[in-house]
Parts: sequence; C-alpha cells; structure tokens
Amino acid sequence: MATAPELAQHDTPAPGLDPIEASAREVATQIRYVDPGEFVTRRYVSQGAEINTGTYSDHRVVVRDAMPIREHFTLDVHGFRIARQPSAVRDFHDKAEVERLYEREVEAHVQALTGADKVVVRGWMIRTSADLSERAREKAENYTHNGGIQPPAGEAHVDLNTATARRMAEHTYRTHFPDGPGYKRFLISSYWRTFSPPPQDVPLALCDGRTSFGGEEKANTLFIVDSFPEGEALVAPVEGEDGMMAASIFSYYPGHRWWYFSNMQAEDALLFKFHDSDHAVTWRCPHTAFHDPSFAGAHVRESIEARSVAFWE
Repeated sequence: MATAPELAQHDTPAPGLDPIEASAREVATQIRYVDPGEFVTRRYVSQGAEINTGTYSDHRVVVRDAMPIREHFTLDVHGFRIARQPSAVRDFHDKAEVERLYEREVEAHVQALTGADKVVVRGWMIRTSADLSERAREKAENYTHNGGIQPPAGEAHVDLNTATARRMAEHTYRTHFPDGPGYKRFLISSYWRTFSPPPQDVPLALCDGRTSFGGEEKANTLFIVDSFPEGEALVAPVEGEDGMMAASIFSYYPGHRWWYFSNMQAEDALLFKFHDSDHAVTWRCPHTAFHDPSFAGAHVRESIEARSVAFWE
C-alpha cells in the first residue's frame, strides 16, 4: 500500500497581517502554554477530568474575532475554516442519536469541504465549561475516552504529533479500505461545533498555522485511565511510551496569531487541521479553550468535536 509522503517542516517567516485581518476586533485574554525545559510531559484522561504532567504558564495574548470576516479563512492557508452545516441531530447528549446520524454527517461534510476521496470518523467527544467535578468523582471502569463529556482542553496543543498521525492514517486506511489502491495524501482534522446558545463563556481559540513554528514543542503522551496515578507514578518510566499516541504541545511564542469565531450558532461548523501530510500547504492548527471577557452573561459552552481521517487516493 502506498502511504503519504511527508515533507520537511518549513521555517519560513509567517506573513504579516492581511489588511482585512488587521481590522478585526481584538480580545485580550490569557492562553496556557507548556514551559520550556526538560521534564516528563503526559496527559492523563479519565471520566470528566484531564490532567497534565510538567509545568505550564498563562501568557497574555490577543485573540482576534474572525466571525465578521468568516469567509476570509481557508483550510490550506490558515489551517482552519468555518462553514454553515445544520445537523439532523436534535439532542447531542443522546449518544445513540449522535452515533446513528452525526458521524455520517461529519464524513460527508468533511469530504465536501476538502475534496478528499474517502473520509472516516475516528470518534467524538462533548466538552463543556460546566462543573464536572461530580462526574469526575464517579468510579470509571474501562474508560474509553470516546462519546463522553469532558472539560475544555486548557493549553495550546495539536491533538496528534507527526508520528501518531502517520500511524493513525495507516491503520485507518488498512482497516477500512483493505482492498483500496493506497493514498497519496491524508488529513486528520477536528470537526467542531457548539450547541449551547451564544455567546459562549469559554470558546475555542485557533492559531493561524503559518505562525505555529516558534518556541519549543514537546510530545504529550496520552494515557487513558480509570483513575489517575499519584505522586511519582505520574512520571515513572513506561515501556514503549515512544510508540504511544501523543499530542504536540507548545511553549509561548509571541509570533503566534490567535483567532476565534464569536457567538457561534449551532449550524456553524469549524474544521481545523491536526495534521495534513501535504506540507506544501498549512498543515496544522494549534488550538485551545480560553475565557472570553467580551460578553456579559455568557452561556456555558457545550460543544461536540469529531475527529476524522480524509484520504486522497
């Protein structure tokens, strides 16, 4: 089976702000980044809670409001785009309804937005800024980190590093298209929408992927657990960790250019890149939740994200 070529990471300077981008409303807020330095970086997830090892710091940044110029942003230039796509799902908390309807909707819409030959959804998650402490205290057994409810992610990250992305693409294609001709390009992305009323208190910030190369990057290994280890067990050596699923996390870099879409409606769908094997275009999009101080009386954010792999054969 042919697999997608990977081009070397480019380090060309990011372009300056387009005049239409420079006119956007600015929001002063804080975004959490991993600190530079040597330490074990892992992300442990369980029911209703997630924790990171290592040290992180909040940095004051400007996030620009992309909503008034929403049509300006494109997947292969910025690493993200927004589109209107109503869903037939009436209750996103109804797991059976989501699995019956939404996964196929996502596959069809991602295929339409990207022009890929094939798209496979690889799980979904609801995230909310509501208090999940009671849920986190419930005993979890055989937690799978799919189709549940979690808090918003709290640091600048991309959900997959390059090695994880390659393995995911190869496994997905081999599993779903065993008789296929192979692929020349793959794209792993997140399809994200809010379903709580606008404005939302903790929206999603998206980093222009062209500005994402700067500062330190670390791999953040994912551990899915029923209960969190404690003390030294959090960072004790684990055999085979280099081959486990890992995200990319970022240290602060003043050149990062952050955007968000304010007052998202339920029919708005965000598509943003985790990893595009075609590095001739913008191939990733760091992102994180952030507190938006712009609007009084903002609503609790409830959102659903679906991860997919798209293939060009």
